[in-house]
Amino acid sequence: MFLGHGDDGYRHNKEIVADFSTNVWHGGAPDGLKDYIFNHWNKVEKYPEVLGESLIEKISLHYGFSETNILVTSGTTESIYLIAQAFKAKKSTVVIPAFAEYEDACHLNGHELSFLDWQYLSPDMRLDTDLLFVCNPNNPTGEVFHDMEQLFALNPGVIFVLDEAFIEFTHAITSVIHLINKYDNLVVMRSMTKAYAIPGLRLGYIAAASGLITRFKAVKLPWTVNTMALQAGHFIFDHYASIAVPLTALLRDKEEFISGLTGSPLKVFPSHAHFFIAETLQQSPALLKRFLLEEFDILIRDASNFRGLGKGFIRLATLSRDKNQLLINALSEWKHI
Repeated sequence: MFLGHGDDGYRHNKEIVADFSTNVWHGGAPDGLKDYIFNHWNKVEKYPEVLGESLIEKISLHYGFSETNILVTSGTTESIYLIAQAFKAKKSTVVIPAFAEYEDACHLNGHELSFLDWQYLSPDMRLDTDLLFVCNPNNPTGEVFHDMEQLFALNPGVIFVLDEAFIEFTHAITSVIHLINKYDNLVVMRSMTKAYAIPGLRLGYIAAASGLITRFKAVKLPWTVNTMALQAGHFIFDHYASIAVPLTALLRDKEEFISGLTGSPLKVFPSHAHFFIAETLQQSPALLKRFLLEEFDILIRDASNFRGLGKGFIRLATLSRDKNQLLINALSEWKHI
């Protein structure tokens, strides 16, 4: 899906004063990252590492894994397509609502595809599928599922592809990455762009049992992760503890933001992350998006193209308090149109 993602302000030829359409951390990249990257600028004169080997080593040391448990990728999207390609023509299930790339990657690689609504995902269910794709915390809803390990144990013949791109944005669950060597049917995809505000660099990694990583390497193209992205990865893991998202404050701001939307023409749904979905109570998401963009230079995510959501939904991420208030004020204008 080339079009229909959030953060598409580049298509509108105007300055965006508040971008609620992307669920990247609004505070920007960590202090010192830019200088660190450009201090290594001379490295762009050579090819990058074929597989990002030095970053694989650093990530492995961070978790206490073997280097054979990690594969560095050009963001979670590359991870998704690699996994779908490695299991070409298998039977796959996507838990919805969901990021469209799971479905697109499976279609591209000839999978027999089915869908499971999030509300029916149960820790004691037996799954009739080869792969299960699930985002936890879920994108776009921000919901979480607590009992993943029970599912892994009950379904040893199913490969669980867990997208943890937003794990840094919730207190409700913790990562299952530490389970990859206990369950050889677990694949964890992690993003390094959301929490560190570097989506333009494209960086992520897959963690899984060694046999699965070998399978993914067999279909991976060389040099997909550029030198600057690799340097950003080194900086992040060298400063991991000190550059974490201030999550408690961010989630407090989210609750204040949602409270400010009371009385607006939106019905807000609960979320355990810093982003959430809302249903428009008048007209369509497309019209609301256009109104906010043309009148206030505000960008929102029309969520009507998420399979599993109705046509009346938008997704909003929490920004700074002043920007949140801009949207609250703009929605008051929309309400009276």
